[in-house]
Amino acid sequence: MELSWTATRAGRLSSFLMGELKMSAGLMNKLKWGDSLRVNGMPQRTNYPVQPGDMITVVLAEETPEYPAEDGALSILYEDDAILAVDKPAGMLIHPSRAKNTGTLANFVAGYYRRTGQNCAFHPMTRLDRDTFGIVLLAKNAHIHSLLQSCGAKKIYHALVYGEPKEDSGIINAPIARRPLPSLLRYVNPEGKPSVTEWQVLERNEKLCKLALRPVTGRTHQLRLHCAYMGFPILGDPQYGSPESRALSEKLGLTHQLLCAKKLEFVHPMTGEYLTLESGLEV
Repeated sequence: MELSWTATRAGRLSSFLMGELKMSAGLMNKLKWGDSLRVNGMPQRTNYPVQPGDMITVVLAEETPEYPAEDGALSILYEDDAILAVDKPAGMLIHPSRAKNTGTLANFVAGYYRRTGQNCAFHPMTRLDRDTFGIVLLAKNAHIHSLLQSCGAKKIYHALVYGEPKEDSGIINAPIARRPLPSLLRYVNPEGKPSVTEWQVLERNEKLCKLALRPVTGRTHQLRLHCAYMGFPILGDPQYGSPESRALSEKLGLTHQLLCAKKLEFVHPMTGEYLTLESGLEV
């Protein structure tokens, strides 16, 4: 992948790399020994005097993934030279594992990059459970991924829950701990890690409610566990649902929890623009 910038001032190349392109000193020093740093198409050293109007290009190499690139449908919400945002359907893994090396979002994104001639990698900034659906934000290289980690992203999920919260909004503050291995599940425990979720009722329909959930912290299974802990489990959740919610989920033929990563707001790591992305999927 290449990062490009047209200079609007004079200065050493290093000042543009660490300023406008927001590179760390470590990455800059790593790149300066090859021909990855170019000005107007010619390889240059970091002390090269850049002039206004010069085109700075940085070639960022990425390792070829071990998993295969596959052609598959992608619902693209946003794309530019640095990031890609897609709607992930329920039932799809984010990344290949030892047990499943094909059919994941990473395989399909790699196939998309191959079809479009982009030498980019798969660096998810947001991760969803296999059965949670909605927005997944991806960086196209490790440098952008590092910048995204501090972009202050605000995530909003929509969920259909079984139960009626008495209030129209609230905050769930319940520490979460991991159950003993080999279990992958979590549970609320005073000795667990601090975990906070903000919630708001969007719709009420007898014993069902549609909620907007904002995870203040980012613990594994946080939203599913917090909703269940408060007495309104997410419909279709096989692990954290109540007997009543499981019975209704089975009656409705649900195969996954009705939890959608609906909205994502963040500052673009390169342009500084405040972006708001919204999933086209609904619970």
